[in-house]
Amino acid sequence: MNARHYTYRVTWSEEDGEFVGLCAEFPGLSWLADSMEGALKGITRVVGKVVADMKSNAEAIPQPISERHYSGKFQVRIPPQRHRMLAMEAAESGISLNRLVSDRLA
Repeated sequence: MNARHYTYRVTWSEEDGEFVGLCAEFPGLSWLADSMEGALKGITRVVGKVVADMKSNAEAIPQPISERHYSGKFQVRIPPQRHRMLAMEAAESGISLNRLVSDRLA
């Protein structure tokens, strides 16, 4: 597993007064640094070490989001009243319920 294939984000932490590097696939990890570049390098290095450690212990390693395959379908449970309201709105707009919900999510 290449640690560079994971999903990283760098944001400012007002509380810490530094940039914090995060990895979506490893939500428990973070790295603080004075610069954005340092935070990104730090979190990437930490994830690499964690992946290597997991591999050496034969633990399941999270698959990077970028390498996962998505069907384009997911189910959401909503109250029957909301389902009815959305179905009526879609019908009145002349579009499918799927299209209406997809447009709303966008």
